Amino acid sequence: MTKSPFENLRIIDSTYVFAMPYAGGILGDMGAEVIKIEGPGHLDIVRGGQFSGGFPDNNPGEDYWNRSASFNLLNRNKKSLTLDLSKEECREYLKELISISDVMMENYTPRVMKRWGLDYENIKKIKPDLILISNTGYGHGEGPFSAYPAQATTQEATHGHCYITGYNNDIPSKAGASYVDFLACWSGLFAVASALRYRNKTGKGQWIDIGMYQLGVMGTAEYIMDWQSNQNKSGRFGNRHPWRTPQGTYPCNGIDQWVVLSIGEDSQWAQLCEIMGKPELASDEKFATLLNRRRYHDEIDQIISEWTKTKNKYEIMELLQNQNIPCGPVFDSADCNLNPHYQERGFIERVEYPEFRNIGTRKIMGRPWKGSKLDARVRAPIEPLGSSNSRILQELIGMSDKDYKDFISKGFIAEKPAEIREVPTSSLEEQVQSGRLAYFDTDYKSKLGI
Repeated sequence: MTKSPFENLRIIDSTYVFAMPYAGGILGDMGAEVIKIEGPGHLDIVRGGQFSGGFPDNNPGEDYWNRSASFNLLNRNKKSLTLDLSKEECREYLKELISISDVMMENYTPRVMKRWGLDYENIKKIKPDLILISNTGYGHGEGPFSAYPAQATTQEATHGHCYITGYNNDIPSKAGASYVDFLACWSGLFAVASALRYRNKTGKGQWIDIGMYQLGVMGTAEYIMDWQSNQNKSGRFGNRHPWRTPQGTYPCNGIDQWVVLSIGEDSQWAQLCEIMGKPELASDEKFATLLNRRRYHDEIDQIISEWTKTKNKYEIMELLQNQNIPCGPVFDSADCNLNPHYQERGFIERVEYPEFRNIGTRKIMGRPWKGSKLDARVRAPIEPLGSSNSRILQELIGMSDKDYKDFISKGFIAEKPAEIREVPTSSLEEQVQSGRLAYFDTDYKSKLGI
């Protein structure tokens, strides 16, 4: 059997929200033992807060903190340990765990780990070959933003993305999803693998310091370099492109169905005109060159829209892609789950929950790559909160029965949140009426094959 690439690797995951939790989950896909640490009074907000992403069958259940769809996606495979790291006695046991681990991941603001005596200079005294990965909004150091907390929903502003996103003469806009979190996830995975490679060669650990704003800036590189080279400051142009015309999003047959196409060469424009049954447009002086097409973009958009409205988005993709014209249908969440190409790639994986979890069989996203020699898969759902408290604290690092019971009585460890709150819910019909949902499908399970 193919060996898991990170087999026998132990990772401490003291991270919250999206970026590093997802990286930890994928490291678990690759065979690592990942231990997620949360404080009983400081749970990951994705468990049931503003980023929970809904609950199975729209039902939070009696243990909502274990059922969030987003939390289960990001934290698959992990063991769950509760430990109140704000307490010095808890940090002493964390140090014991550090001494027998390979990687520690954290995403606190820079001052927190230093205040706890868990900055890299102190951690490497405990385990010299440990790899510490820190993910913060603005990185560690003395920069004016370094101590600030951050989340991707607002950070897009500081890496320049908002300024170039939106329509001409309109306000700056953010992306629909916090994509920089996932840039941090992929970057973190590469950094951990690189650090492990270095450790294998030298026996030495190291500190990986990720500043998420820098990842976002890299996504706007062409605009950054344009200013560096020419002092040009780009503006906002919506779905269009400065060097490709026509470029845009066009309506298709059906409700809220769209396709995107992008023309960079005159020959592609001529092919598109032929496909639309309007070959004469290719030689029309108004549209014959890129510069002219840019000038008459509004008119071109109207012509293309009249054609796309009569056709299915997949039909348009097939017609254009077969002529080497870049084109793609706009997928909604149902398309991403049910499209046969996603299915063929094995991207959506099946996860079986134990019967006592009352979650059943679910489908979740795997990894955006395949390896012919890799044993990479979602191995198990994350455990219920605190399920590994005894195994890790007592069996693994030797906490006494007396101390274990003392920690329970003090609320330092727990299998339920320190504060159980009511999770507001509404019916799917009400969510459609309020605009929270576009629609829902009562037959979604059978379509997913679960």
